[in-house]
Amino acid sequence: MKSRLYLSSPDVGDLEEKYLLEAFRSGWIAPLGPDVDAFEREMAERVGVREAVALSSGTAALHLALVGHGVGAGDVVVTSTMTFAATSNAIRYVGAEPYFIDSEPDTGNMDPALLERALENLAADGMKVAAVVPVDLLGKAANYTKICAAASLYGLPVIADAAESLGASHAGKKAGAWGDTAVLSFNGNKIMTTSGGGMLLTNDEAFAARTRYLATQARQPVAHYEHTEVGYNYRLSNLLAALGRAQLSRLDEMIERRRAVRSFYRDLFSEVPGVRIFGGCNDDDDNFWLTSIEVDSSAAGWSAADLRKWLDKENIESRPLWKPMHLQPVFSDTSSLLNGVSQRLFETGLTLPSGSVLRSDDLERVACSVREFLASSVPA
Repeated sequence: MKSRLYLSSPDVGDLEEKYLLEAFRSGWIAPLGPDVDAFEREMAERVGVREAVALSSGTAALHLALVGHGVGAGDVVVTSTMTFAATSNAIRYVGAEPYFIDSEPDTGNMDPALLERALENLAADGMKVAAVVPVDLLGKAANYTKICAAASLYGLPVIADAAESLGASHAGKKAGAWGDTAVLSFNGNKIMTTSGGGMLLTNDEAFAARTRYLATQARQPVAHYEHTEVGYNYRLSNLLAALGRAQLSRLDEMIERRRAVRSFYRDLFSEVPGVRIFGGCNDDDDNFWLTSIEVDSSAAGWSAADLRKWLDKENIESRPLWKPMHLQPVFSDTSSLLNGVSQRLFETGLTLPSGSVLRSDDLERVACSVREFLASSVPA
């Protein structure tokens, strides 16, 4: 059987090996060190913020962002329903309750009109809303112009979950620079990786300093171990930061490769009835992390699930779009404001192999499999 093609495998090579070996040979094996400091400076400069704090995961960054903004038990955090569970889980970590907002049809991101209505309703009901957490879906930044404006009317901080959107932008401003605080993920499947890792971004130097303090077990600056509050073991290691520095230096070329993958799929499906590339036609602000299609089964004669099963038999990974949080059993009792878009996207969407590591023959293998599927599924 042919080797499996994955959605987004890590794109690493000689440069990453060089950076890792240099960090290893420097003796900075223990957590923290010069590569962590350099990685934070370089990422802050890339995104256009004053401060970046390298952490063990994007989830850790979300957790500390919520803690830093004082979110706690009894609070409500308004967030996107179309997301990975980490966003909602972090809200529960601090004892707060998520309130889910449905999606815009073209991007799957938080619908600003629904957000405005939800904040008005929650205020009228006397609910204590503590923050708004939009999520950038599959590499396209949310409409922060409208989201931040709505949140500001109620004096709410915006924590931008930019885990999937490094390299993207909105209204000329880079993803990760929007909101009061933003978070990134460097998980193995992201556009750039540190194997596992994440980062908190902010323009508030005091906020960043407190995040670093909490992320290193809240140790007091004394010779012995002294703790006056509970902290966390959330800092990124120096070796992984070295890997991140190499990846960041290659970010633009990895984005361009993924752009080419998106273009390839756009051509592949351009004349297939009932199929469109998810995310709209404007790719200018996208980082092309993952490319997905939407399938109208009544027009296509087949469903996204049909194609997924076919590709799986060919050892090609594909996956439905995120199952919305309001449909997840663990959040079944959580309040939400819905328009049906996220559920439709989950039912009709399919994500295809999209990584920058894919070669031309890998893409042609996907294309051949899709053509064979179409030939067997579409009536003559």
